Amino acid sequence: MEPFTTLTGVAAPLLRPNIDTDLIIPKQFLKTLVRSGLGRNLFHEIRYDAAGAELSDFVLNREPYRRASILLAGPNFGCGSSREHAPWALKDFGIRAILAPSFADIFYTNCFANGLLPVQLPMEAIEALAAAAGPLTVDLAAQEVRSGGLCYAFEIEPARKAVLLEGLDEIKRTEANLADITRYEAHRRSEAPWLEIRNH
Repeated sequence: MEPFTTLTGVAAPLLRPNIDTDLIIPKQFLKTLVRSGLGRNLFHEIRYDAAGAELSDFVLNREPYRRASILLAGPNFGCGSSREHAPWALKDFGIRAILAPSFADIFYTNCFANGLLPVQLPMEAIEALAAAAGPLTVDLAAQEVRSGGLCYAFEIEPARKAVLLEGLDEIKRTEANLADITRYEAHRRSEAPWLEIRNH
């Protein structure tokens, strides 16, 4: 997983509340287990018309937001079903950070598992960042969001911060504890050998 340290990029404003995972990536696109290619279907129902043509008034269909790497959102972002395809689609489009007043719990957790940074800021701060001109910087190490003269601090759990800074997916996190796992297995074999399954 690519580490997340400091990100500077275009921030697309999509400030409506209660954007659920079905709006992020509709159910008809969930048949794949491949993470690539989902970005073209991100926000499909509000991004395209019935014939599949782009809707010109949708933010991600306009410059410079076609190149957005940061999404500014309203409260309760990622509510609804727990589909992991939602962060997959956001990341495949190019989004690496989402700033919102609040997130659905499962979506929030899924972001960290997939290398996305969800940042909680008050709605007033989100609106001010949306109105600011120029690029936006999300500095995970300093736990700050900056744009022009604006600067907002944000909170994040130390363990989750470390996961993103080091680019550790679940496999790498498990491998980091390999010595402890090996010791536990050796202890279990000596204390309860009858639990071992042997193939003969």
